Amino acid sequence: MPLSHRAVLSAAALLTLFVSATPAALAAVELRALSGRPDMLTGGEALIETNAPQEKFSATLNGQDVTRSFRPGKTRGSLLAHIDGLKLGKNTLEIKSSKGSAKLELTNYPITGPVFSGPHQKPFVCQTEQAGLGAPLDEDCSVKAVVTYVYKSTEAPPPGAGRGAGRGGRGPGALPTGFKPFDPSAPRPADLAKTTTSDGKTVDYIVRRERGTINRAIYEITMLHDPAEAAPDPWTASTGWNGRLVYSFGGGCAAGYRQGLPGGALTDDFLSKGYAIAASSLNVFGNNCDDVISSETMMMVKEHFIGEFGVPVHTIGTGGSGGAIQQYMMAQNYPGLLDGLMPQISFPDNAIFESVIDCSLLDHAFNSTKTSWNDDQKALVSGYATWKTCSEGWMARGSATSLANNQVKAAACNPAIPKALAFDPATNPAGARCDYFDDMVNVYGKDHKTGAARRPLDNVGVQYGLAAFNAKQISFEQFVDLNEVIGGHDVDGNIVSARDVADPVGLKLAYQTGRVNTGGGSLGIVPILDTRGYFDMSGNLHDRFRSMVTRARLKEANGSSDNQATLMFPPSGPAPQRPGELLELMNQWLDHIGADTSSSTTAAKVAHDKPADLADACWTEQGEKITEPLTYDGKGRCNQLYPAHADARIVAGSPLTDEVLKCELKPVTAKDYTQPLTPDQMARLKAAFPQGVCDYTRPGVSQQRVEGAWRRY
Repeated sequence: MPLSHRAVLSAAALLTLFVSATPAALAAVELRALSGRPDMLTGGEALIETNAPQEKFSATLNGQDVTRSFRPGKTRGSLLAHIDGLKLGKNTLEIKSSKGSAKLELTNYPITGPVFSGPHQKPFVCQTEQAGLGAPLDEDCSVKAVVTYVYKSTEAPPPGAGRGAGRGGRGPGALPTGFKPFDPSAPRPADLAKTTTSDGKTVDYIVRRERGTINRAIYEITMLHDPAEAAPDPWTASTGWNGRLVYSFGGGCAAGYRQGLPGGALTDDFLSKGYAIAASSLNVFGNNCDDVISSETMMMVKEHFIGEFGVPVHTIGTGGSGGAIQQYMMAQNYPGLLDGLMPQISFPDNAIFESVIDCSLLDHAFNSTKTSWNDDQKALVSGYATWKTCSEGWMARGSATSLANNQVKAAACNPAIPKALAFDPATNPAGARCDYFDDMVNVYGKDHKTGAARRPLDNVGVQYGLAAFNAKQISFEQFVDLNEVIGGHDVDGNIVSARDVADPVGLKLAYQTGRVNTGGGSLGIVPILDTRGYFDMSGNLHDRFRSMVTRARLKEANGSSDNQATLMFPPSGPAPQRPGELLELMNQWLDHIGADTSSSTTAAKVAHDKPADLADACWTEQGEKITEPLTYDGKGRCNQLYPAHADARIVAGSPLTDEVLKCELKPVTAKDYTQPLTPDQMARLKAAFPQGVCDYTRPGVSQQRVEGAWRRY
């Protein structure tokens, strides 16, 4: 089994551990690790706080005196220390004072990881030189951290250039529009802008930019800081920092085996208001689609940030598509890392692979059936607003960037991975397998027969096109012919005639380990601001109903979705609310919760303290805001303006929660069809579905809620 046999604590217990890290048997004196969980520290250092008085105070780490590391902290009556020199493994920190004594065990892991994600993926291609950070120092792609400064210019951007979107840093010296390098030793440039932060401070718009490596990834941390001032630390904050941290997550989905490049750390909308930003290359799903590694990397980068600058008031996630998936899955599986989520064009989890792979199978089948299909009929079977969603762009089977290839094709490696290292069925069968499931081999384990990762992929019994057939939009011949030839995949991701059959162990692990987001962990209590543009009609896979899927799962798991607000923007033109404005609303929400001293539950506070502007809403193309609840029933002005659609499984009968990976089966019966069928037609359907058809009135095979949180692999 790929899972450790260590006890899995409840989400609530782990949240308490992460926040307080307090030994169980304390009287008056407390000792806390602020930078992270005391059992998951990295890099040989930790930020420690105690309420012990300075009188007769002493501290030792593994018997060595560290008393002088403690200084008065920002909180009245506290002492704060940045402790370094932790050895790998277990360490003992002990304090004594006039009020008593306390001990805290600190477990230290290498700054290169891993901590809980399991054995490092190999091979692993370094890309520090592409990032402008020089050659790597070791096989873990490490470099020394570098601090530079940039500033925002008052010069008008060139025609056609957008505001600094923050995807800078993807090449040596690359900066978003409007930012320029700043030399602290030179006179101040004449075009240096000023900015006013969210807490009302007007400062020169100069950004401290730190880049380095953590967990084999390239990280970046930015914040407003004037280098003429004292260097910021946990005791002395930068004047321009408002005390909040935004963590940026990037989209895409690829199998890893490379370091990748980060993005999102130079976002004008956030920096100009005083927010610090952190990002890492292994928090970009286009570099590695493993959400466990993403969570581990985020934890380590945040720990480093706290050690440098102190504990942020709030840590808020932001990012679209795969960046949204990371936020949702992190809140479920590693609760406490994020205080608020701001997913854009979201999917609830990586089980989106079903939709992507169904598109590929349908495209192949439509070209293989004896019957002819027009694009409108193909769209009805796919569930999308238009067949272009499957046939063009990210979902296109023949595209070089096809997500279908990235999900199942073992040979779909990124060009950065040398061919000599990559899987090839003929020339290098032992090479790196670049499908999603082999990327997640630490979670799924290996199929001992094939040597490849177990797959929870299944379409046995799925009646593709059922809704369209029952609505008389396709003929019986089309319906049965399609389901006879739909097929599945072999272990290397090639389409074959047999349907996909899930590995039973892999299927159970997908649910137990949280690869399917079932609304667990902190997802029922963390504030969520889910935003998207309406792309259904353009053939973009980021379709509207995905937000409704997440809403349905939240309600199913927690009885409520009051912690989620959804905002729907028009398909064209500028968004009616800038990202910075949305961030301010999320910050207000979190501030309100933090100031709520009532005896209400956390869930009740999150619901009650939500700003009025964060009710579900959509905007017309003329800019009118329509406030009304998000529903999938077609009612309301928002649904009339922006109709929601589905995917192939939902129009085959799956519920809106869309979380059945493998369905329970039932016999083929005539009552499932609105059209009368002859005995010969029924016989042909039974032959097409020899094991039966999906019974979506029952939970899926092995379907269950996530089993605990903070798993180690």
